[in-house]
Amino acid sequence: MFEKYFDKADILITEWMAKYGLSSLRIGLGIIFFWFGALKFFPGLSPAEELVRNTVYFVDPDLFIPILATWEVLIGIGLIAGKFMRTTLLLLFLQMPGTVLPVFLLPDVVWTSFPFGLTLEGQYIFKNLVLVSAGLVLGATVRGGRLITDSSELSESR
Repeated sequence: MFEKYFDKADILITEWMAKYGLSSLRIGLGIIFFWFGALKFFPGLSPAEELVRNTVYFVDPDLFIPILATWEVLIGIGLIAGKFMRTTLLLLFLQMPGTVLPVFLLPDVVWTSFPFGLTLEGQYIFKNLVLVSAGLVLGATVRGGRLITDSSELSESR
């Protein structure tokens, strides 16, 4: 008896997630990029500022950080608006390799105990795996890809 109601609820919830999941992912990712980028416009406000300064020591950080801030804010705006997705995702994927640089240039800042113990900065860097994965999922939609459910298949699998 309860299984029938559980199946109906499960189908409705799954369909709701398929309908709103990609938009939620896109907007949530956009907010993260916009917010983290905007913080970089204000010296001393971004927790990543010192990490960026120490990583790109070969470029004047006072010039580089506003450029990075603008880059990240543009990614955020593009994702939130859902416009120019190819360009927005290109900017995202071009920016991501730079976020890994501290792993190689500043390993003492990333690891407490290699290869498992991460510092807070290391965790900040490795969370980008999720951001890249989210970008890949969103990239799969630029030619019309979407999440779909097959309610009859869901019912039969129970």
